[in-house]
Amino acid sequence: MDAAPEPMRAEFDLRVLALNGLRRGRTTGSCATAAVSAALHLMLRNETVTEAEVMLPDQQHYLVVPIQHVRWQDAQTVRAEVLKDGGDDPDSTHGATIFAEVRRNTLGMLRFFAAQGVGTATRPGLRVAVGEPAINPVPRRMMRQAVAALAGDAQGFDLAIGCEGGEAIARKTFNPRLGIVGGISILGTSGIVEPMSMASWIASIEVYVRVALADGGDGAADSAQNSAQNSAADSAADSGAECVAYLPGKIGRDFARDVLGLPERRAVQIANFLGDALDFTQTALAERQRRLPQLWLAGHPGKLAKVLDDVWDTHSSRSDMAMGAVARVAAGRGHSAALVDALVAANTVEAAVELLKNEADGPALWSDIEHRIAQRVHQRVPAVDCVRVRLFDMAGNVLGLERAGESVA
Repeated sequence: MDAAPEPMRAEFDLRVLALNGLRRGRTTGSCATAAVSAALHLMLRNETVTEAEVMLPDQQHYLVVPIQHVRWQDAQTVRAEVLKDGGDDPDSTHGATIFAEVRRNTLGMLRFFAAQGVGTATRPGLRVAVGEPAINPVPRRMMRQAVAALAGDAQGFDLAIGCEGGEAIARKTFNPRLGIVGGISILGTSGIVEPMSMASWIASIEVYVRVALADGGDGAADSAQNSAQNSAADSAADSGAECVAYLPGKIGRDFARDVLGLPERRAVQIANFLGDALDFTQTALAERQRRLPQLWLAGHPGKLAKVLDDVWDTHSSRSDMAMGAVARVAAGRGHSAALVDALVAANTVEAAVELLKNEADGPALWSDIEHRIAQRVHQRVPAVDCVRVRLFDMAGNVLGLERAGESVA
């Protein structure tokens, strides 16, 4: 029997601008993977490549990443370097050199290490275990795939990933507070940096919000989105949407699509700009003298629970983390002083999530937090009839009590 054909894969072209007119970039995970691939080409095939193909996590696209430099560092180690290009996003690692130092080992397994400028986890609650290099799970999978593509079953390699000047860069991030010492984290869930935290991105959110609100389900919003920058959304269907969802990130996207049954144009990625998105919503509804029956917020409490501290721009550089808000609700519900203290001391909200998994009242606590967030948000958008919130952990698991009948399709 003939083998099944390989699935078609397409290049992700970074020259194509994002919908907000800004340049996309490469994550540190994509850069590290390209460096690993270039090092293995020299080590295993004696090829000095000037670019490397990096398969993206969606397994449908690949990036072509320029290689800055590759050489034998010593008799056993090859070092390859990639210049980080974050596109038009004000990424702290933009312009940094990400490098991989690759050498064989005799253990028959792939091991990850932190080279100079990449941090090590020292506290629980992160995506990696204590003592592990701060290389997140998705970049690790990307590098494993790159090794398998070039070395097959011969998986005995040590991958030391670093960043020139990474210690100084990390001081501009939350890493020291998170318990990541020695440098930056190697990050990325899609391999692509979407340009988000700029004034032009805020302006584009207004366009996306207006398109979502104008969508009457008859295709009018499709044409509006194609000419959004010309404000065609303002003349879309008068009936408008019955429900929209605002997502701070990619967590919650599956919920909006699969549970709520919303088309993509009615699930708006709002990044850190929740307050702006709500103000745009209220203004657009008031202009049309109409109401929105239902608004959903879906995402991680690390972003959304900041609302309980009256924080509406949730970027980490402009707000504290939300463990204190979670702890206050827990205290008000009668949880033990020891648990409340542990929640306050947690280094991330995800660490607080892990603590509450052992509590019988944990799901009810998260449902209470969802309700409180919804109340705060509703005060800012009185033209919305009902605000509902759904919180998830980093793996996409529902935190609050399961409720039936949430589909709005």
